[in-house]
Amino acid sequence: MGMEIQDQDIYAIEGSNPKNGLPLLIRKARKEPEAYDFETITSIYRKEFKRVFKLKAFDGMRECLEVLKKRFLLSVVSGSDHLIVHEIVDQLFPGIFDIVVTGDDVKNSKPDPDPFLKAVKLLNVQREECIVIENAILGVEAAKKAKIYCIGIPTYLEPSQLGRADLVVGDHKQLMQHLLSLEPAHGFRN
Repeated sequence: MGMEIQDQDIYAIEGSNPKNGLPLLIRKARKEPEAYDFETITSIYRKEFKRVFKLKAFDGMRECLEVLKKRFLLSVVSGSDHLIVHEIVDQLFPGIFDIVVTGDDVKNSKPDPDPFLKAVKLLNVQREECIVIENAILGVEAAKKAKIYCIGIPTYLEPSQLGRADLVVGDHKQLMQHLLSLEPAHGFRN
């Protein structure tokens, strides 16, 4: 499409849905978003994603989530579209998550708090009972706007870029150790 976009540009808007993220990328490439058909771009993205993306969970994550599922309600909150998110969740983590919120499920994506607030509502819990695990700048910002405790896990970014999180762990092993040490709130899950 005549635009050059760097990996860091993508990481900076990770968590946003195409409707909100694409204009940011297009402006970054010094073009006018109004000149582009987002439905066509999203369709091309889905096809390319399926062609090049190889699904692989982080080592030990499935086992960690299976243990956590016995003690907590779990959800996925992603800015990606419904088809992509559900395909990933269904392949890597079938039966693990109680609810899934995608970029198609909310009007305002991350950095707005709406996706996390929708998950809180669907889980029928209070924000104070929740923890957000985020690897994206916009996701951390959304969690903080939603007033939910946030743990940052740098996967593609420097840890300092997630500095607004309440806690930043160094890697997935540390994240799993921390999560497995948590106790459910009184009367939450046995």
